[in-house]
Amino acid sequence: MALIVQKYGGTSVGSVERIQSVARRVCQTVASGNHVVVVVSAMGKTTDGLVGLAREISSNPSRREMDMLLSTGEQVSIALLSMALQELGQSAISLTGAQVGIVTESEHSRARILEIRTERLERHLNEGTVVVVAGFQGISSGEELEFTTLGRGGSDTSAVALAAALGASQCEIYTDVPGILTTDPRLVPQAQLMDEITCDEMLELASLGAKVLHPRAVEIARNYGVPLVVRSSWTDEPGTRVISEVSPTRSLHNLEITKAVDAIEFDTDQAKVALLRVPDRPGIAARLFGEIARRNVDVDLIIQSIHDGNLNDIAFTVVSGMLPKAEAVAEAIAPVLRSSPQQTQEAEVTVDRRTAKISIAGAGIVGRPGIAAQMFAALFDAGVNIEMISTSEVKVSCVIDREDCDRAISALCLAFDLHCSPVHMPNTASVPPNTNAPLVRGVALDLNQARLALRRIPDVPGMAAKIFGVLAQKNISVDMIIQSQRCRIIDDTPTRDLACTVARADAETACNALRDLAELWDWGEVVVDPHVAKVSIVGAGMVGHPGVAARMFEALAQQGINLQMIATSEIKVSCVVAEEEGVKALQVIHQAFNLAGKETVEVPV
Repeated sequence: MALIVQKYGGTSVGSVERIQSVARRVCQTVASGNHVVVVVSAMGKTTDGLVGLAREISSNPSRREMDMLLSTGEQVSIALLSMALQELGQSAISLTGAQVGIVTESEHSRARILEIRTERLERHLNEGTVVVVAGFQGISSGEELEFTTLGRGGSDTSAVALAAALGASQCEIYTDVPGILTTDPRLVPQAQLMDEITCDEMLELASLGAKVLHPRAVEIARNYGVPLVVRSSWTDEPGTRVISEVSPTRSLHNLEITKAVDAIEFDTDQAKVALLRVPDRPGIAARLFGEIARRNVDVDLIIQSIHDGNLNDIAFTVVSGMLPKAEAVAEAIAPVLRSSPQQTQEAEVTVDRRTAKISIAGAGIVGRPGIAAQMFAALFDAGVNIEMISTSEVKVSCVIDREDCDRAISALCLAFDLHCSPVHMPNTASVPPNTNAPLVRGVALDLNQARLALRRIPDVPGMAAKIFGVLAQKNISVDMIIQSQRCRIIDDTPTRDLACTVARADAETACNALRDLAELWDWGEVVVDPHVAKVSIVGAGMVGHPGVAARMFEALAQQGINLQMIATSEIKVSCVVAEEEGVKALQVIHQAFNLAGKETVEVPV
């Protein structure tokens, strides 16, 4: 018999009628010849109500007592669902996270799973009993046996972790939408259902604000090869398959404390082109990369820095053999780019023919502050200067001097305790295009980010390590990181600007920490802008297909939407725009890539 793990969220068990509907679905799964484990969230707004009660008692309740309180929400759901199953004649038992053997760190409100002791689970399953498990919770290791909660996405995480520990045939995540959609159906009603998506693509979309799956759950699925299906709890439609490559055998010990970085990747066949002092107005990136695409030149990394007055820098990398074409396009465009009739300073093109890209890769990078800072520190200690930085949810890439590549690889392998051989990753221009995957799988909008601009930072090795090390100490995750390409001399000291994005809730803390650092090191200023939005396209099919980024930039330019920052990875292009233009940007990009379906997706209230 196959073993199926099913997870139902708060809306799926939000009423007696919905709980009874879930019970009937579970019974159908059992009748099809399966053993079933069901993971359940708290009913509807139960958690919000419990948090509200706590706030009435205390303005700053302890995290331990909050875990004790919040863990009760799921206990209501599992008991009621078990009763509903028993009423249908199905043997069922409800178990808390502690009873089911989910052992976690002793970290209240955001614990990670260490192991799952499955003996009791397996005994009940062998007896033909459906096990109904409280999601979002566990119990700490050691003698104290404290109740812990897993934080955001905890029920998803519980379900996928149980599937991994039990070697389940499939983990089904039931939600209020029919599966993974090309974008948020609340913003684009014609969003289209995907039949399938890769774990890497899902990690990017989940981390960009697509709320159907939490990144932690996707990370476990990717690490342990768990087949995932996202379906609607309201219909019998097949939903979306999240495809995981079967990974090498991993230990289930320290299940969620695996290495954040799995591999070091490098490419020594790269060249960098930088266009300095380009006007800060809509259409510039579209014009540049549109012409590059027409020359059939595939661009790898793209960054656009924060504006300096009314000027920006744009830099990109290409495979060395494509440099003459890329340079010719940049040189042809540069003289005619002016920010205003009063601006007489022409854009300047610089070329570096001897660069390499060095990357750290791993599903564990997402949501772990300090990984990028650790990379930058390791490169600094090895005497390797960073020329460009590009980040994604599963990778951090730096452009460095080609001669430093071997030293960089050795330093990063040591820093992240990797004993396997580094992976040579050729530039996407030399990779055969993926003809089976769509160019763009989905479009995401994140309205919960703030941009930090760090002005006039001394251009000396190690500054990136210091800056992001300070943020890591404050437990602040950094998303996009952009380093300007221009170097300005101030008091005989070369300086550059740096920009990054963080969660809006962390902006004030991050800004204060960096201002303290600026005062300590006597450099520039820190400026925060909380009114930004990040819009991104994600798709494994864009690898080897020139012009995808250009199409995105052109769609935004046609609507007069200005790009404040650009950052790319192999399967993602992200742009920062003004907050008030975020929804419009999402909609025009979704339309530009013909992602709309014929039917309107209705999300149940």
